[in-house]
Amino acid sequence: MPALPESGRAWYLAARPHGWPEPTDVALREVPVTEPGEGRILVRNLHFSVDPYMRGRMNDAKSYMPPYQFDRPMDGAAVGEVIASRAEGLAVGDHVVHGLGWREYAEFPAERAVKVDASLAPLSAYLGVLGSTGLTAYAGLFEVGSFQPGDAVFVSGAAGAVGSQAGQLARIKGASRVIGSAGSDEKVALLIEEYGFDAAFNYRNGPVREQLKKAAPDGVDLYFDNVGGDHLEAAISSFNRFGRAVLCGAIAQYNNTEPTPGPRNLALATGKRLRLQGMLVTDHQGLRPSFVEEVSGWLASGELKYHETVAEGIENGFDAFLGVLRGRNTGKMIVTLNS
Repeated sequence: MPALPESGRAWYLAARPHGWPEPTDVALREVPVTEPGEGRILVRNLHFSVDPYMRGRMNDAKSYMPPYQFDRPMDGAAVGEVIASRAEGLAVGDHVVHGLGWREYAEFPAERAVKVDASLAPLSAYLGVLGSTGLTAYAGLFEVGSFQPGDAVFVSGAAGAVGSQAGQLARIKGASRVIGSAGSDEKVALLIEEYGFDAAFNYRNGPVREQLKKAAPDGVDLYFDNVGGDHLEAAISSFNRFGRAVLCGAIAQYNNTEPTPGPRNLALATGKRLRLQGMLVTDHQGLRPSFVEEVSGWLASGELKYHETVAEGIENGFDAFLGVLRGRNTGKMIVTLNS
């Protein structure tokens, strides 16, 4: 076995951001690499994920995920190669998905790793279209949102990793109409021309409520919310009776320094008999086998398409994260390591 590296780099939280994160809020540090103990593995990370939810973990506030601490590296989804193993079932050269991203090397218990097959899909796909973001779209649409063929579906942040997949899954499963919002005319064109959305609009070009009513003249049955704010208010206005909103994210308000007002038209939920339900992908792991089976089939057939935005090098990890918060990514944002 080749000699193991003595050290590797990892991103640490250095200060709690107030509003938008700043470069001084994080630090890239050199840390020692240790041989794995009994039942543990050492992984050289090849790609790691940066996601909007990580902004909340920078705050010292109680939430569904623990806040990042100052004395340990930040974490998140990653895929890499096993370079040392003292665990049965995982050998040097195997590829695994795990939860210790934001670093070049990770040593941890083998049971926290999931072995993946690099011959079925590019390894980075296991962080996106075949990973937790893909499962979020699948579970949100079919389990939380109770999607039915013939539903008119609106997806906000529809050019992002979750939104682009949610819209395409709705189309594949027989939605009557799929509408998406995005932050640029280029992304709007992508939604219609490549992903097969029936209509899409640039939310920067005018009030969301007016643009949605024009794009969905017969109303909306299911709304997949990645944005919150004016998008949720617009969806409530456009909902048909018994409409369902899947509350997946609210990126529009993650960096606000003051509380964000709720939708001003929430009273409509009573007469329309609406259901607004939050979701976390961790509640839906039981769907993973059917998700992988169906989605891998749609990828192979070409029915489902995806994009990745790739940042090269761990040193660009924080800039990639800021890019996600500012909507600079098309599809999944991936940090690819050069180590």
